[in-house]
Amino acid sequence: MVIHLQPEEPHTVARFLRNHRHMLYKTASYYVMHISVAALVAYAVTGNLLMALTLSLLEPTVQAVAFFFHEKVWARAESTIPHTANPAPAA
Repeated sequence: MVIHLQPEEPHTVARFLRNHRHMLYKTASYYVMHISVAALVAYAVTGNLLMALTLSLLEPTVQAVAFFFHEKVWARAESTIPHTANPAPAA
């Protein structure tokens, strides 16, 4: 079986990366922070460096992927909320 890739596929990936650069950087920085915190907590609990590193890589990796899609959902939800020029003051 031969799979032929369409010529526009590389451009699609490049466009995706370009259009989501800020969110991807934000996700990456969150990932590094989360791994660091998770490693410290796991080491404090287990006292085992290898176990701490293993645990700290697994859970934040899943969280980073979930965070990216969580942000996408919120961005879409926020874009559908009508914005008024002069919102009414709270009562």
